[in-house]
Amino acid sequence: MSYIKTIPFEEADGRLKEIYDDLIAKRGKLAEVHKVQSLNPETVVTHMELYMSIMFGQSPLSRAQREMIAVVVSVANDCKYCQMHHSEALGKYWKDEEQIKALRKNFNKAYLNQADELLCELAWQLTRVPSASTEDILIKLKEWGFDDRSILDATLVIAYFNFVNRIVLGLGVESELKETKGYNY
Repeated sequence: MSYIKTIPFEEADGRLKEIYDDLIAKRGKLAEVHKVQSLNPETVVTHMELYMSIMFGQSPLSRAQREMIAVVVSVANDCKYCQMHHSEALGKYWKDEEQIKALRKNFNKAYLNQADELLCELAWQLTRVPSASTEDILIKLKEWGFDDRSILDATLVIAYFNFVNRIVLGLGVESELKETKGYNY
């Protein structure tokens, strides 16, 4: 239940129904974060285009790294909805529920390799203190072999999830564990 009116699938018609049907066909089901945008349907389309580009497009970062960053940003923002969804997605790659729990509790104690820990550090700092310089972290990332494209892609994931976390938190989007299952990750 969100703080604003949403149009459920059963009541959707016209363009919104087309968008909902397309999301279900492509993603396996309809997420609450999409329904909360139902009063302005074209934002759902634009939102999904951005999501698909950042999270599924060609990148030097692996899908697991992008999902890991999504989880860390969502933890930093205390966004349970996105933590649940993207922990589920990360589980498809890591296949280690205990490590995902550790990541959510404290990424510094999640037994990550140094490169992934640096990505998490960037995600945490850019989320928690966006005005602080990230130059030191970026230098370390470059020392570990990350090129400028990798750093750009990491920053895009971080910025995207800060955006989505604010939609979810600001509009009161909620999720149950069962709602996180069944998506095409």
